[in-house]
Amino acid sequence: MDNPNFKSGFVAIVGRPNVGKSTFLNRVIGQKIAIMSDKAQTTRNKIQGVYTTDESQIVFLDTPGVQKPKSQLGSFMEESAMSALKDIDAVLFMVSAIEKRGAGDNFIINRLKEVKQPVYLVINKIDKVNPNDLLPIMDTYKRALDWAGVFPISALQGNNVDELLTDLTYHLPTGPQYYPADQVTDHPERFIVAELIREKIFQLTRQEIPYSVAIDVEKIRANDDGKVTIQASIILDHDSQKGIVIGKKGAMLKKIGTLARKDIEDLLGSKVFLELWVKVQPGWRDKGSVLKELGYKKKDY
Repeated sequence: MDNPNFKSGFVAIVGRPNVGKSTFLNRVIGQKIAIMSDKAQTTRNKIQGVYTTDESQIVFLDTPGVQKPKSQLGSFMEESAMSALKDIDAVLFMVSAIEKRGAGDNFIINRLKEVKQPVYLVINKIDKVNPNDLLPIMDTYKRALDWAGVFPISALQGNNVDELLTDLTYHLPTGPQYYPADQVTDHPERFIVAELIREKIFQLTRQEIPYSVAIDVEKIRANDDGKVTIQASIILDHDSQKGIVIGKKGAMLKKIGTLARKDIEDLLGSKVFLELWVKVQPGWRDKGSVLKELGYKKKDY
């Protein structure tokens, strides 16, 4: 890197479930690398997104929403989120303008008191509240910590996101460009493909299904005709869930596949033939060996 003033750093995004961390990351990166849903616990691993300009490179870590774990998978998610506070250059603590400050926020704030690097308060979803209500919301958090900055934003509409990035870049150290300028994530294609399939299940199914599903991408193969063949299994916790995911005459599974294929084609820039199977592995969320096979590994935090 020829520019001696080039700024770079690693920035963790932490917060309670469903405050918009993944929406923010996708907005900044400019394409979908983190899945989005109105259901809690959508993000299960730390998603690393890379934002590069001529003057800087910010490597964002989007973490699982922090809440009391109820399974080995839940414990993995909490440890993954909190471990993002190690070896970073700044933290974005994201809260929702439409939710009152709660015990989960206080838990995270107490952990953030141990962080020596700049911590920003980011109040997301301001597009969903009356502007007159913003000041009282900010006052709720302002004295909780010595914030490096307080930014009300709308990750969905983009309000104040550029201003936040400008301030964040200013406070980062000078350093190297860690990734090529056109690289937006360090996750392999297999991981992102699995996440995109899982997102469609979150969006289309109900009740307990989204929280007890995992995706195992078994094969990604480029064909001679330029198309890509992908074979993946949808792993469920109970036999009773199989009928919901498959649907009447396979209608739900077909819809999941159709919507997922569109996003995967956008990601890969190729036509995709997507084959999905549904498998049941009872209690997989509490089986360490299965969690490792599905990509939830201690080395990841």
